[in-house]
Amino acid sequence: MVDELLAVRREKLERLRAGGIEPFPHAYAGVEPIADVRAAHESLQPGEETEARHRVAGRLAARRGQGKMAFLDLYDRSGRIQLQARVDVLGEEGMERLLELDLGDLLGVDGVAFASRRGELTLRVESWTLLAKSLRPPPEKFHGLQDVETRYRRRELDLIANEETRDLVAARARIVTSIRRSLDGDGFIEVETPVLQPLYGGALARPFTTEFKALDQTMYLRIATELYLKRLIVGGLERVYEIGKNFRNEGLSPKHNPEFTMLEWYEAYADYHDAAARLERVVGAAAQAAGYEGELDFTPPWRRLTFSDAIREATGVDVDVHRDRDPLAQAVRDAGVHLEGLDQLTWPQLVDDLLSKHVEPTLVQPTFVFDHPVEISPFAKAHRSKPGATERFEAYVHGMEIANAFTELNDPDEQRARFEAQARYAAAGDEESQPYDEAFVQALEQGMPPTAGLGLGIDRLVMVLTGRDAIRDVVLFPALRGT
Repeated sequence: MVDELLAVRREKLERLRAGGIEPFPHAYAGVEPIADVRAAHESLQPGEETEARHRVAGRLAARRGQGKMAFLDLYDRSGRIQLQARVDVLGEEGMERLLELDLGDLLGVDGVAFASRRGELTLRVESWTLLAKSLRPPPEKFHGLQDVETRYRRRELDLIANEETRDLVAARARIVTSIRRSLDGDGFIEVETPVLQPLYGGALARPFTTEFKALDQTMYLRIATELYLKRLIVGGLERVYEIGKNFRNEGLSPKHNPEFTMLEWYEAYADYHDAAARLERVVGAAAQAAGYEGELDFTPPWRRLTFSDAIREATGVDVDVHRDRDPLAQAVRDAGVHLEGLDQLTWPQLVDDLLSKHVEPTLVQPTFVFDHPVEISPFAKAHRSKPGATERFEAYVHGMEIANAFTELNDPDEQRARFEAQARYAAAGDEESQPYDEAFVQALEQGMPPTAGLGLGIDRLVMVLTGRDAIRDVVLFPALRGT
């Protein structure tokens, strides 16, 4: 059946060419967005005529009627509009060729605006041009494209069939634009740092590895932009940010995609409390730009907990008391708390799992968790009053981490010691530990001012603000198993 449909469309393509019609022209100038045309005639009354002429272009979505008059639906990114085709305007040949078009064909139309008897804005077609012959039928129009796997693998079909998907893409763009506007307005400079790096760093994650043939050197796709951005702070740029792709060689889940978009900003002469206040403002503005109307309350101040209090409230385990691996593991057992692979986990992995598996899912309203242990915070400055803790927070919304921030460690000797501690964790089997980066330590030795740094997951923020439960919904081309 499909082969027959494809053959019919191919035959029409050949007939067009035989008739001297180019089915794939080079351009079509002067097109107005359909939404603008609709906005210009909002006040038209049923049956009212105008002399206003408009040029629109888009994909043919529906057709009703034959003979001397027919109605067609055309849509572009901004919306849909009804077309009226009449034989007394187009002539016999023009009318016949228009009605021979297939659903999914792209065409341009010049027409006069009027309101139908039912009050629907319509363009009376005066002339039309085929802009691209669709050689495959579009998804079935009444139900849209429902198969989830096909929607992810063939995103172009999803966009053709589902207005909701097109709206989601537009909402994401508004969110990112809002973030840039907020930071630009506060004196930040947007920069770009290397994606392909000789040494990965700035997060606890496994990298993707590749080979630079010209240099005969192993290279890594970045897992974070942090270390390069802080070198710019050392260089005196003082307020910088980057929105770009990071890559982490980890599993797929509703919250994880190995390629994801991250915002990182760094601000000299600030600390993690300043970063928290700025995040509240940035996310609040983004929620407004997205038109968010859900149950989450982004009004400052957000709820604040400490790392140890959050775990103690959720599990009964006091990580401040049990600072060594074996006593902490025993306390987890005694509390009846389940952790996968408990006997193989290091102390940092134990506390991280306690937070991510037993605290994070409970944090629905926007919440900050402050003061993480130094063992899982290799780039955060030691807490000014709490031994063993750092000035770090993570922000959670809807049971999901969306941001991570520090008062940045700027003591090069302490940073060197942290790297050495991470090397010991790596030797103990932690594949996500931070490798030693002597070039970064040397940059710190030039002198880095007191600095606040923050990373915000753009994909996860879009999930929250658009009500999506899976990261694959907000990434246009997510990673999938197979081809």
